[in-house]
Amino acid sequence: VTLSRSLMAQWMGHLGFELKILADYILEKIKAGERVFADETTLPTLVPGSGKTMTAWLWAYARDDRPFGGSGPPMVAYRFEDSRGGRCVARHLSGFNGILQVDGHGAYTSMVKEQVKAGSNETITLAGCWAHVRRKFYELHIGGINHAATASVKEMSELWKVEDEIRGKDANIRAAARQERSAAIVANLFDIWEKELAKVSGKSKTAEAIRYAMTRRQSLERFLGDGRIEIDSNIVERAIRPQTITRKNSLFAGSEGGGNTWATIATLLQTAKMNNVDPLAWLTQTLVRMANGWPAQDIDALMPWNFKSSVVG
Repeated sequence: VTLSRSLMAQWMGHLGFELKILADYILEKIKAGERVFADETTLPTLVPGSGKTMTAWLWAYARDDRPFGGSGPPMVAYRFEDSRGGRCVARHLSGFNGILQVDGHGAYTSMVKEQVKAGSNETITLAGCWAHVRRKFYELHIGGINHAATASVKEMSELWKVEDEIRGKDANIRAAARQERSAAIVANLFDIWEKELAKVSGKSKTAEAIRYAMTRRQSLERFLGDGRIEIDSNIVERAIRPQTITRKNSLFAGSEGGGNTWATIATLLQTAKMNNVDPLAWLTQTLVRMANGWPAQDIDALMPWNFKSSVVG
């Protein structure tokens, strides 16, 4: 059994090595977009020779232009790291200029600040996630802790009603609708929070939720004037959720190399799923093509979004 597992690990390592060029290509296609989503999750990894695990991270970068009328294919790329710091994001997104839509993790903010400080030519604009704000107030609402939390949840639900109506429409149409209907709701929410913060204890959960929103106000308001931005980062959260399930089933990555292989294969299989392509059928066809000497300059034809099941060679 041990030998079989060892051989399997070796085969997966070889597979990851051969497929890395495809995963790297997907990340470059993601960075060519106007807007990128980012998120990260833990990936326990075995420390060689110790029998213990360390906490490593699987970073996810997703692109999906369909919500603002784009016709490009959706895709996601994962990167394995032993850190959750901003330098990882800066390295992964090197060369990217555009909108980065994220949750409240400070690594993204610190990365942008470092780029500005260094006078970088790369221009990244952070857009916040209202879903993360809503979760904090929803927990307070469910607990019956604060009437302002309940009022906040009700107000925020109106924002998503607008989003349901404009999803898939042109970016300019989306921005106009938000200015007409959502801007006043957002302004009212921040007004509620400012008044409530003066009433409650600074150590309370309510104050914590309010400060979370207030300190991210600029990034949270960006969706109002730019139709390319989503109200939340759920697109990348949906892309990273299958990896958390896989993590629970496999317990940990066997090594740094195993983590990198995990990231490579997950990039390709999850991108196939996002394009409604059978991952096994795509992978089988792609490996056959590569084994037969598929030309590197035609790498785009190997991508899951260009998959045609009737083609074998």
